[in-house]
Amino acid sequence: MKSPSMPNPTMTGRDWVLLGALSVLWGGSFFFSEVALAELGPLTVVLGRVGFAALALIGLTYLTGHRLPSAPGLWGAFLVMGALNNLIPFSLIVWGQVTIDSGLAAILNATTPLFAVVLAHLLTRDERMTRGRAAGVLLGLAGVAVLVGPELLGRLGTAGLAQLVVLGAAFSYACAGIYGRRFKELPPLVAATGMVTCSAVLTLPLALVVERAWEASPGALTWAAVLGLAFLSTALAYVIYFRILASAGPTNLLLVTFLIPVSALFLGMVVLGERPEPTAFAGLALIFAGLVAVDGRLLRSRPRRARPRPRPG
Repeated sequence: MKSPSMPNPTMTGRDWVLLGALSVLWGGSFFFSEVALAELGPLTVVLGRVGFAALALIGLTYLTGHRLPSAPGLWGAFLVMGALNNLIPFSLIVWGQVTIDSGLAAILNATTPLFAVVLAHLLTRDERMTRGRAAGVLLGLAGVAVLVGPELLGRLGTAGLAQLVVLGAAFSYACAGIYGRRFKELPPLVAATGMVTCSAVLTLPLALVVERAWEASPGALTWAAVLGLAFLSTALAYVIYFRILASAGPTNLLLVTFLIPVSALFLGMVVLGERPEPTAFAGLALIFAGLVAVDGRLLRSRPRRARPRPRPG
């Protein structure tokens, strides 16, 4: 039975820093995927991403003195988590990016917290729906919409199936955020390694049978993109992911989907010398307003005005 009196987890300063780092790592995944899809099929891209990431994480796990668990039940849970958080959403997003561009995929992926807030309210005891959370999610989505631009949103009807599967990926991510709570007692590195390893096991037969992945002959740029996906956007990102999940809860963790477009904007300005339109900064303001509303700490910290006392007589 749910306990409505239990408070929603809040974000510490360290959680916000980790969330920002995660947004940069995952923001780059859309770019890496776009590059890799020029020469590889969607399932082959996913296999390269989780396969190399699994090798890196297994090596790092043993180098740091950790050991992978031996309990069969826990590995069954890793398989489920790998499907929900890697195989299904990674495959759907890269499949969608064959038809739609990365910006539209990012905005559709930003619906993840909407699904997460509803699922957490229904399925958990300490992630209650509040007016602040609902308002914050809507503000965040409005900010992402402004950031991407109305001209892109106007094309939502041109590739309906591709957009639908990316929304399916967002729902899968939300389910993974709820399911992943069971790993909060594990070291983040161990949880990430188990999940990504199982993701590679699930993806390997699909990529071999459906796309004959062994026939691929990617060039240097494609290899760089796949390795960036594996080592940065997956191996390192999921160590951070499980650390935030354990301390701040699934709904707060999935706010990273709001920050991904912001990360792309920052990287474009610093690395590519882009000059954003004023609407980009308006979108940025709405996104941070949404984050403040969902977190709630700033609003709760405001001192209440004392009510005026009635005058005697």
